Amino acid sequence: MKINYLKRIFSAYVLGKNSQLTFWHGRPFVNENAFPTDDQRLGQYYQSFEKKALYPGPFDEHGIPLLNYHGVIGKQYNPIAIIQFGLGNHDLYKQTGREEYKHKFLNASEWLLKNLGKNSFGLWVWNHKFDWEYFQQLKNPWYSALAQGQGLSILARAYVETQDKIFLDASDKVFQTLITPISAGGVQFVDQAGGVWLEEYLVEPESHVLNGFIWAVWGVRDYYILTGSEAALNLYNQCLKTIKDNLPQFDIGFWSKYDASKNFLRTIASKFYHNLHIVQLEILFRLTGDDTFKRWQEKWQKYNRNKFYNALAFIYKVVFKVFYY
Repeated sequence: MKINYLKRIFSAYVLGKNSQLTFWHGRPFVNENAFPTDDQRLGQYYQSFEKKALYPGPFDEHGIPLLNYHGVIGKQYNPIAIIQFGLGNHDLYKQTGREEYKHKFLNASEWLLKNLGKNSFGLWVWNHKFDWEYFQQLKNPWYSALAQGQGLSILARAYVETQDKIFLDASDKVFQTLITPISAGGVQFVDQAGGVWLEEYLVEPESHVLNGFIWAVWGVRDYYILTGSEAALNLYNQCLKTIKDNLPQFDIGFWSKYDASKNFLRTIASKFYHNLHIVQLEILFRLTGDDTFKRWQEKWQKYNRNKFYNALAFIYKVVFKVFYY
């Protein structure tokens, strides 16, 4: 497993080949055009995905982005990437009025409709159809709360744009996975304190990936705005409380953590994910007005400005990857 991981990293970082990292690792930004938000109406997406909308490829023959993981994985459809590509094009369409962006947004949305399928429990999910190396290997096919939640964000906007009920019906199906426990085919986990989590990776013990949880929660918000569902509102509020209550466990005193897994070495965030956490907390503050999110955003931003902390985080991350990947 480590050999395959090293091959992918070598291709991307040493040889400089176009890879999945080309899509994922642009600098994160708040989408200022999304604010102030309207609790009764869906607008642009909260985080800027415009650069992802301008992804250079590869694409399939229908214009759907493929990610090149190199090594044994190769080129693959990634539902999360297709969602973010679509959301970025949605926002470019809203900003410019150009039909090419609308076409790409709806093309991605329609791909998601066609590729939504039932899992072994009869729930509707977007499967990743390749093995993936986390702490445990995720075997093909696997699904994720990140795709399920963020998928709600693009389906909701596709429904608003087209008024085609097929997008609303798909949203209803996807939402069921977010209120169903992992043990019954969903993506929800409730901890001993009653905290409700939406898990990006369905592993045991649960790892609580922070960025994927937050992105999924925004999808719950969008589904509530679209439908007025009390179940969605309750889930949204429960998840916000879980995030607030658990932010201290994602802090290691000089940097943020990628997840809350129980490894001996704590899973420190990369520079990219630390910046992403800062942007996500800023957005949570703007969505909720809750100062808790602002305080943590400012604290982690302060870490970001400290050169010693940056160097320490980099060294820690290298050591972590040596032992765990």
